[in-house]
Amino acid sequence: MSTNDPPRWEYRTLRPPRESTKKEASDPVDELNDLGAEGWEVVETIDYVGGGTKFLLLKRPESVGREGQDG
Repeated sequence: MSTNDPPRWEYRTLRPPRESTKKEASDPVDELNDLGAEGWEVVETIDYVGGGTKFLLLKRPESVGREGQDG
């Protein structure tokens, strides 16, 4: 990749875990910390119509996911 190429990103979603009532989200801090250690960053939430978070959208530079891979 040349220095003039735009950065390339990879994306993933995380569905916040639900409590037993299925109406309240559990705190996903442990999973988010694990993903952060892998280079992922939360950039957006995708909400249900009428409120509540359906997904957290994360991204990281594509090269982070390829480190240590043969290619």
